[in-house]
Amino acid sequence: MKRYCLILVLYLISSSRADISNKYFPESFQFGAAGAAYQIEGGWNEDGKGENIWDHFLHYNVSGKVVDDSNGDVACDSYHKWQEDVDNLKQLGVKLYRFSISWSRILPDGTPYQVNQKGIDYYLNLIKALKQNGIEPVITLYHWDLPQHLSEFGGWLNPQISDYFAAYARICFENFGPYVKYWTTINEPLSTCVIGYAQGLHAPGYYLIDGGMYQCAYVSLLAHAKAWHIYDEEFRAQQGGKVGISLACGAQLPFDPNSAQDQEAAERNYQMGCGWVGNPIYFGNWPQVMIDRIAAKSKQDNYPFSRLPEFTQEEIEFIKGTNDFLPLNYYTSALVQYADEWTGAPSYWLDINVQTFANESWPKSASDWLTSYPEGLRILLNRINKDYNPGEIIIAENGWSDNGELDDQGRLTYIQAHLSAILESILEDGVNVSGYTVWSLMDNFEWAEGYTQRFGIIKVDFDDPQRTRTWKSSAKYYQNVVATRCLLDQCQ
Repeated sequence: MKRYCLILVLYLISSSRADISNKYFPESFQFGAAGAAYQIEGGWNEDGKGENIWDHFLHYNVSGKVVDDSNGDVACDSYHKWQEDVDNLKQLGVKLYRFSISWSRILPDGTPYQVNQKGIDYYLNLIKALKQNGIEPVITLYHWDLPQHLSEFGGWLNPQISDYFAAYARICFENFGPYVKYWTTINEPLSTCVIGYAQGLHAPGYYLIDGGMYQCAYVSLLAHAKAWHIYDEEFRAQQGGKVGISLACGAQLPFDPNSAQDQEAAERNYQMGCGWVGNPIYFGNWPQVMIDRIAAKSKQDNYPFSRLPEFTQEEIEFIKGTNDFLPLNYYTSALVQYADEWTGAPSYWLDINVQTFANESWPKSASDWLTSYPEGLRILLNRINKDYNPGEIIIAENGWSDNGELDDQGRLTYIQAHLSAILESILEDGVNVSGYTVWSLMDNFEWAEGYTQRFGIIKVDFDDPQRTRTWKSSAKYYQNVVATRCLLDQCQ
């Protein structure tokens, strides 16, 4: 198709952004902010913390792994400045703080053999300070920082890691559970599996493009289910919390809405992305299109078995229904076009076999993958609500990257528009979205992009040993939204 035709179709599909909602958020809706251990804590080898895969990945394989050859050794120094972080959260007025626990800070080698009390104390102090200020901790047990010792066991490729994860989860439930009502077991397992085990761009840096990500997802789902059952059987009655696993999804829209092929391609892309984790959690097994396509592709490539691991019936029943609430990460959506069958070495992308685009009218961020399409969030919320009926959804990540401007109007506009989409979903569509934790509270270490892209509503000066925090325009706007429950100057 000629370039000018592509542009025409893209613009025809684009719909103009409706006015920002002038309704109030329900009193029950909780605003918050988010961060993750390796990205903010620093203190990488202090007080008994063990080495994790990102420590190892960047200490021994520095060149070219991160754009600016940086690492998270100090990051935002939240290991020492956590009280200032709590103060900023209090000033924002938020009621939720989503953060992750560093597995190797609690269990230095990842095993339950040795529990590091100083690590326990660090998180207890943070959690208690949050609670004293009326802020609910929303804790993620795993945000991509596997203990290096367990990685040498095979990491998320080894089914036994699910047992180690379950033991780690139990220790967290025992120590922090009396103060915590929301637990996320694993953040975006597909990001770990695809970027870390197939593309090799994130730790542990494996390029196992034919099937590593499928095995990783299989083990991650077993780990999640084991942790959920431990909480359900041993802690729920006393602690009364909820456990979920994080999905990272976007709306997948047919490039040509009138094309049956594009409609099928968009659905396939959705199922082999969002459904890859969502279907097992809610229905017990992979999406059927995923099972069928990978089996057919495997046979075509002379494999005597499918490259997609098969759940046993016992595993299907064990995993099914293990989500008390849905932590949903949404950044952007995609237009999806049918593609003729490609050839090449077996891979996840050949298994899906579609072409994806961003509408050229969607605003662009500092990240090449991130464009703004708030309507996609409302579309996605309705789809997930219809398919999975998750009961309660928290938008656990939603944010915008730029180059660090204090007057960050792009981020402000992005947050405003996406909160409006959420509010419309609640008030007009009846979707139970109970909370929102903006990504992120402050600028931090952005994995392979290092410190070259900034997502924070609060600026961190990484050239200052004190890691000075400064509020941006978006933080001041967000503070007002939290206080008034209104996205505009006036609501009704």
